[in-house]
Amino acid sequence: MGTPNLPAIRALRPAWNKGRIVGQKRPLKPKHVWAIRVRLELAENYRDLALFNLAIDSKLRGCDLVKMKVVDVIAPGQIKERASVLQSKTQKPVRFEISEGTRASLARWMREPLMVGSEYLWPGRFHERLHISTRQYARIVREWVISIGLESSAYGTHSMRRTKVTQIYKKTGNLRAVQLLLGHTKMDSTVRYLGVELEDALTIAEAIEI
Repeated sequence: MGTPNLPAIRALRPAWNKGRIVGQKRPLKPKHVWAIRVRLELAENYRDLALFNLAIDSKLRGCDLVKMKVVDVIAPGQIKERASVLQSKTQKPVRFEISEGTRASLARWMREPLMVGSEYLWPGRFHERLHISTRQYARIVREWVISIGLESSAYGTHSMRRTKVTQIYKKTGNLRAVQLLLGHTKMDSTVRYLGVELEDALTIAEAIEI
């Protein structure tokens, strides 16, 4: 007599998103950016300061940011003013600026003992790990957000990616520029990423009185 096919029984687990805010993560506001910078400077946390500044400037996804190498930002004898990184998602290069403040923080981080002979900008603390992981980067971002009193569930690594382009769009309205800076292949992706249609609609509605 054969064994009847019974339905599989799985242990009940809480939903992965229980208690979390799911959806687009908020970009940081300029006041948040400066608050985090000041805290990192006062703590003399040179790695996190350089990581934070480059995350804002580069607008890279976390998976690309953590894999950046020293040669990506170093020209002979100095930090580059502009850099280019091949995106792992699209396999296409994206260029970005490295602001003066970011170059200064990178130069200071390069003088740290941990950076001697390192191939990667953000070396891992274990020999088998060449660079910090995306999970570790997410934890670092969470610590930054909590340190200035923000709700950690509303922010994440994509907050860093969205912060500067959000300000660029607000000041210029130039979607094409934002598309190029983010390395998106389609304009629709940029529109959805910024939530442009909703924001524009709300702005128009707020300006109309009846």
